Amino acid sequence: MANAASGMAVHDECKLKFQELKAKRSHRFIVFKIEEQQIVVGKVGGSSESYDDFQASLPADECRYAVYDFDFVTNENCQKSKIFFIAWSPENARVRMKMVYASSKDRFKRELDGIQFELQATDPSEMSMDIVKEKSHLSY
Repeated sequence: MANAASGMAVHDECKLKFQELKAKRSHRFIVFKIEEQQIVVGKVGGSSESYDDFQASLPADECRYAVYDFDFVTNENCQKSKIFFIAWSPENARVRMKMVYASSKDRFKRELDGIQFELQATDPSEMSMDIVKEKSHLSY
């Protein structure tokens, strides 16, 4: 389906991989990119990959969307998981690229049913593990 605001189509693989992350827990993260007027899967991180691995997969000079499955244990000792949507728009990305990603974000996010939190980051410090924990209402 095309996005009315930006004309972006969402490749079926994006939704398929997201469902695998959400339901089967077979991926830790997915990085999406816009290529030839459609949103496609750029990288899939295996379930054993870390948050550092995820951050390292985001380019320093190009925008991306990503989802990250954050596992944690509550104060009551219950295993939980929260799915984060991250809009990565680094300061030194091209202005046109930033505009295209910004105009397509909300529509794309609606395609991924089950997102619990959203982060927008222009710098790695804006999506640090501490921020992810804080957003998840965790106290370690």
